[in-house]
Amino acid sequence: MTSKTYEIKLEIAGPTAIWTRPDTGDSPGTYPAPTRSAAKGIFEAILWNPAVEIVPTRVEICEPLVYHHYATNYGGPQRKSAQIRDDNNYQLFATVLVNVRYRLYADLNSVSRSDFPPKILYWLERTRSPCHAFKEIFERRLKRGQCHYVPSLGWREFAPNYVGRLQIALYPTQADLNLSLPSMPDQVFHKPTYGEHALAYEQGLVIESGILAYGADHAE
Repeated sequence: MTSKTYEIKLEIAGPTAIWTRPDTGDSPGTYPAPTRSAAKGIFEAILWNPAVEIVPTRVEICEPLVYHHYATNYGGPQRKSAQIRDDNNYQLFATVLVNVRYRLYADLNSVSRSDFPPKILYWLERTRSPCHAFKEIFERRLKRGQCHYVPSLGWREFAPNYVGRLQIALYPTQADLNLSLPSMPDQVFHKPTYGEHALAYEQGLVIESGILAYGADHAE
């Protein structure tokens, strides 16, 4: 007998997005759709609980892909030491997407650990089905416009102008969009919670009729 699968979903849109391709170096380029780790981060922005793993399964592209050249003054820690010393920024050029809209879907998995914080252990003692409870809380927060932190469309400065329930009738999937993605980052950490950095890639992904289905999940 198989356990019940719980799915969560949301729609997100905004004026600018970048899903950075690691192979594009100092002038970042973008994938046409969020990587699995980026999609997971968007879901976790609404609700995060270390006892429930969010596993993104697919993304639907709901607006035509429009690429745009973008420039900004970078003042972060990756500058050369002389630039940091003299408090000088440098211009960072990137290729981004404009006027984007995606529908994201994910499955929920329970995570069993004995070293959760006391608050999480207490919540688990009072919850018969962590995934069911998580789904109910997630959908309630999504409806109310609440979030754990402000989600972004890649870079933090690319804030969305809509995050909420699906609007399929208003924004249908781009059914004529078909692309091949030879390689795409899949996971960033080696386990769902409290993991160490271990970047892994998925090969041979495709966007068919505007839908990108991620590969097999990497559960703990």
